[in-house]
Amino acid sequence: MLTSADALSVAWQAKQYLDPPAEGDGGAGTGTAGLLPAGVRDWLAALRLGTGVAFQYLVADDRLLPPESVRFFYLDRNWTDALVAGALSVGAVTTSDRAQLQALYPRLRDELDAAERLVRVPGNETGVTGTADVVTGLLIRSRAVSGWPAMHVRAFRSPVADNGPDDDPSLLHLMRLERLGPSVLLALFDGVPAVVHLEEPRAGLQFGFNQTDPPPDGGIAYELPLRSPDTGLDSGRPPVAVPFRPGAPGVIDMAALQQSILAQVGGTGSGAEFALQALRWPYRQVFGQGEDDPAFPVLFAPKVGIDEIRAWPGYRPEAAAPQSAGEAPDRARKEPGD
Repeated sequence: MLTSADALSVAWQAKQYLDPPAEGDGGAGTGTAGLLPAGVRDWLAALRLGTGVAFQYLVADDRLLPPESVRFFYLDRNWTDALVAGALSVGAVTTSDRAQLQALYPRLRDELDAAERLVRVPGNETGVTGTADVVTGLLIRSRAVSGWPAMHVRAFRSPVADNGPDDDPSLLHLMRLERLGPSVLLALFDGVPAVVHLEEPRAGLQFGFNQTDPPPDGGIAYELPLRSPDTGLDSGRPPVAVPFRPGAPGVIDMAALQQSILAQVGGTGSGAEFALQALRWPYRQVFGQGEDDPAFPVLFAPKVGIDEIRAWPGYRPEAAAPQSAGEAPDRARKEPGD
């Protein structure tokens, strides 16, 4: 939570360093120290990604994020610029201070454009230097978030196969991934994705079967799809029914199941062959354009108009945006395709 003490501390530290830049000083990204000290720059960069911002400023009404829903959005640069300018303006006491902050703000903003890409950089991720692209994101409210606390989120700039690799060149940099509550997850991407994968954590091996239509005499039936031993892909053969031990409902007859597998795909009968067939990949939910799915520009379009929100009972206009004591230069927001 962003407190007044935090804002005052950072604004005061920033004020000590806001001297007119020397000739040829290029700021962040040019090998020089820039206008802000590293600690202040990192704090403000994280602030621009919503770190410490109260949830009611991100979702003004819980009806915008109902249970078992996901929402895609753009991060409004004018909104985050006003947030940063407001934090800095706490230390602008005199008219001269305000004029100096106004004059230097474009340079400060350029530094933060580059620094916000470095707020979250895993040890194996490269190529995140430079100015951030348009920032997009998703908010999901679901039992899947509480059930899988370490859920994997990946976004790609262009369509990929369902099992797209982690080093795919179109993989977008994940700028922020954080659980805001037991069942609410926030993710921010550096760019506009064409497809987003939400995946069960890869915490270990899982074996499983597919449930089929119940048999005429009742009960539950399962089947095992078969993979080719050479490629690990679908063998094209019909699945085998999963047998259960007589008189022991729910207990699989492993010997009989192994024989059914060998009869279909062959092999020596080792445990490794059973593992190949019964291995289940982590569950993955894919958002993107498909045969019956809209394109992502449509998904990012507002679903609820501001006029409709204002008509809701209990709507509070003061909760629509954070208050800012400073003024930041306006800049146009990128739209899809820009």
